[in-house]
Amino acid sequence: MSSNSFSALAPAAAAICIFLVLLVPLAAAGIALMGAGLGRARSAAHAMLASLCLVAVAALAYFVCGFAWQGAAGRSAHFLMVGGKPWGWIGAERFFLRSVPFDGSPVSLAAALQLFSVGIAALIPLGTGNERWRLGAACASTALLAGFTYPVFAHWAWGGGWLAQLGVNHGLGQGFLDAGGSGCIHAVGGITALAIAWIVGPRHTKYAASTMPAAIPAHNAVFVLLGCFFCWVGWLGLNGAGAMLFAGAEVMRLPLVVVNTTLSAAAALVMAVIVTGMRFGKPDASLSANAWVGGLVASSAASPFMAPAAAAAVGLVAGVIVPLSVEWLEFNLGVDDPGGGISVHGVAGIWGLMAAGLFAGSANSRQWLAQLIGIATLLGFVLPLSYGANWILNRFYPLRVTPIGEQEGMDLHELGADAYPEFVIHAESLLPH
Repeated sequence: MSSNSFSALAPAAAAICIFLVLLVPLAAAGIALMGAGLGRARSAAHAMLASLCLVAVAALAYFVCGFAWQGAAGRSAHFLMVGGKPWGWIGAERFFLRSVPFDGSPVSLAAALQLFSVGIAALIPLGTGNERWRLGAACASTALLAGFTYPVFAHWAWGGGWLAQLGVNHGLGQGFLDAGGSGCIHAVGGITALAIAWIVGPRHTKYAASTMPAAIPAHNAVFVLLGCFFCWVGWLGLNGAGAMLFAGAEVMRLPLVVVNTTLSAAAALVMAVIVTGMRFGKPDASLSANAWVGGLVASSAASPFMAPAAAAAVGLVAGVIVPLSVEWLEFNLGVDDPGGGISVHGVAGIWGLMAAGLFAGSANSRQWLAQLIGIATLLGFVLPLSYGANWILNRFYPLRVTPIGEQEGMDLHELGADAYPEFVIHAESLLPH
């Protein structure tokens, strides 16, 4: 359960880990499908192309310098001496992955996993900025995320940094626990999504009326629900590989990872169907799908170390907070988040981190305090950093598409062709603005 060790894997375990890593891109495919389906038809092709572009940019930025900043536990890093103890603050690897021995060692597997994981983190704000975030600006923002923001926090949590050292240096349980990325991937992505939502603002028809925000339904619920299945399989790989590489879990714990990941998602979906059915008279497909992914997200922090009953409880809570968070952000804060990334990945990710402190540590381990410190770091450091970096970028390279471009639709404006040219009618473009 320690994040401070990076033990060698037996050949059979390494082979299993490689298989799990190869499942992770399915999670990215699922998130991309959900993001495209939750937006309007006139921006569907743009959403899918942007998803592929951001995964590519994230991988390249991580290859160039991201891994160098993140590093791995037990390898080169920069330390600060505080209270007579060394605290890691950033990795000191060579750029372009030149210090990684691609020989099936844990560090090589971790680097491969992170090329996919950083792409997942980059897709989260894309769903939030859907229909008004320019492709070039999204790519530039992703380079900042994958090249610096993500690796720095990942070093602290996964690379032997100061959050991981809270147990050894300060007696807080096992240190900050995040086996599969509830914080490093999903909360970082969700917090970045919140920063993007604040900077680009809502879609121009969302708050046109003075009373209630306009309902802009998903254009393809089938895409959204199909994406849930892809996410499920991808998360089994993400949580399983993360448990082995970043939490020291043995291969024999993988069945528990599979059970807990599935139970958390299942409980979240059932609870969301009940909650939305009670609130709206009928279950809401989009919110229920988001809750399913929220359950996956919440399971990630401690899936190798929770009892199945605890994993189901974590999912039940996620199934309540995800739809309520979506509604609260939209109605009370005026945050337009078409993909639900802030709630699904940010809020559910933070809940998963807290749940790890409640269910994965002994009563006297103070694991919960290590988790709270990690959450405070996300909100007190990652959020201002993400907002500040994107605010500066926006001053030089505007993130939001022009009003005319938004009115035309991102497909036509940025790609020159619609995803559904024979069926889409831009009725909104005929209305006065």
